[in-house]
Amino acid sequence: MARIPPMDEYNFMAQTENGTSPVASVDEIQKSWHDLTLRVEQLETGNAALEHENKALRQLVERAIEYRKKSHGDLVNLLTTLVSKLPINDIGVVVSRLVEHNVQVGDISAALLHGKNDDTMLQPAILKALDKTKRDLNAAIQPLIEELIKLDAPLDATMLQALVAQPETFFSPTVVRASRCFVKGQIPREKIVQDFGEEALIFFKDLTTDPKFNPRPKLAEVLLGFAPDFEALFQQNPNACAAKRNELVALHQRIRNSRSARAQKIAFLKLSFVLELLHYYENQNTESPDIIFAQRLPPLIEQLVTCSDSDIPDEKLILQAEALLAFIVSADYRNAVINNFGKSSGLAKTQRLVLTYRAASFNEHDPLTAEFVRHLLALEKVPRPETFAAVLRLLAADRQKVIIRAMMNSGKVRKEEAEPLGKAIAKQLGLPEAEITPKVEAAAVVEENSWEHIKGLIANRATPNDVTLAIRKRLHAKFDDDEVKQSWLTLAESDPMVFVRVFCLLPYLPDGQTDPVARAVLESYANRLTHEKYAATYARVVHALKNLFKVKADSPALVNFIALVKWVDPDSADKIAKDIGVTA
Repeated sequence: MARIPPMDEYNFMAQTENGTSPVASVDEIQKSWHDLTLRVEQLETGNAALEHENKALRQLVERAIEYRKKSHGDLVNLLTTLVSKLPINDIGVVVSRLVEHNVQVGDISAALLHGKNDDTMLQPAILKALDKTKRDLNAAIQPLIEELIKLDAPLDATMLQALVAQPETFFSPTVVRASRCFVKGQIPREKIVQDFGEEALIFFKDLTTDPKFNPRPKLAEVLLGFAPDFEALFQQNPNACAAKRNELVALHQRIRNSRSARAQKIAFLKLSFVLELLHYYENQNTESPDIIFAQRLPPLIEQLVTCSDSDIPDEKLILQAEALLAFIVSADYRNAVINNFGKSSGLAKTQRLVLTYRAASFNEHDPLTAEFVRHLLALEKVPRPETFAAVLRLLAADRQKVIIRAMMNSGKVRKEEAEPLGKAIAKQLGLPEAEITPKVEAAAVVEENSWEHIKGLIANRATPNDVTLAIRKRLHAKFDDDEVKQSWLTLAESDPMVFVRVFCLLPYLPDGQTDPVARAVLESYANRLTHEKYAATYARVVHALKNLFKVKADSPALVNFIALVKWVDPDSADKIAKDIGVTA
């Protein structure tokens, strides 16, 4: 058992370890006790003051960081709204960069506060609409696939069901080939061999092998179609495919029905539209909007609205087309899809004009209204009220009246025939005759050289020389700040290349002399163009000049424009040249 040392030994050990130190007397302790307690109280008071100051400073820092975080989110949200006015090809990239930058700022702010960034801090309206559209597109896939399966379309049901979970497989080689076969009524050779054997090939015609263009195709690429005399061959070869003759006849019936089954075609077109659009929205960084909205989607809409045996538009198909177009978030993209089909004539063009007219309001003097009237008059050698009425029933009453009045004022029909025709059309549509009678005020010729007349010249694609001459006459007749501003507004609302060409022509009179008011007018244009108030106009003009520079760097329009801007405002010329990428 260990021995416990006595207290004397403990004292000796403590003195040995700590060293010898004099022991303070009681009197000394009592004398210094007051000073010691006072110093401790002072230290405690200072510590409390520092703690309070630290808390106040931390609150100020947190408040400043939180305010910075929120204000930056509001700023980015405002910018995402403003960039929607940029050219449509740039919106997606700019918005994604703004949101990414805002997320980085939010992460840094949260790290300074030792907190977590709020994922939903910034949700611009365009992104909310995009997310909702993606959800709606995904939800629309399942019903369309079920409809195709219910209609007994000659497509593999398992392959169609896989599109619900993985829509991207629609663009895989297997599905693309199956879709092409469905549209053309063809069957892959390997499927026939697998299901019916080699002996069944006598009932089919090889649609791939061509002695000139494709003499030795791969077996996996060969497509077959039922022979035109399938029934006769089937009767002549009773022993071929003896075990599966009923299945072969059923396949022949399905393929033949799919070629004429309008419901199957409509369902497939709608499914293709939904999957194409969803693919674009999921891959906006790699997919070109020009390809999807100008090349892929317009043929789908054209085939959908023309899936009718009649030459008269079908309102049900138009409503289905409008439901598909409603999935497109951008109005510019919707217009691009509509404007890129029905270019020639016939039912497709009628459908295009109807869809365009249903989507917006137009007046009697609009170029589209004139095109609509010309197209309707060209449908028949002798225009009939029934033909007009059948098309106009698809439009609202106010648009019907505009078309009828435009027809009566167009000059394409003799006056003694136009009025009876307009009244007959109105009677077919149930419109009062008083409301379709041409209004003298509306039909009167616009005063020559007025700003409305100049806008009409621009809208009707008059030459830049004619537009410049009209503006010059107007400014010479009355030259003041209001007239110069109105001339600027007229050109700013037009096509950017019209503005550039008029700007280049304005200083030069027909006799070669310089217009005395040109310098003041061009200086006003240059100042306004580079002002932040007209940032949208500046962006359009610079974008057009950039494209011009890429096509032809020494284009006279580009060189003269920059030279004239430098003549009136060198600073503006330097800014424009820098943004375009050329030397002023």
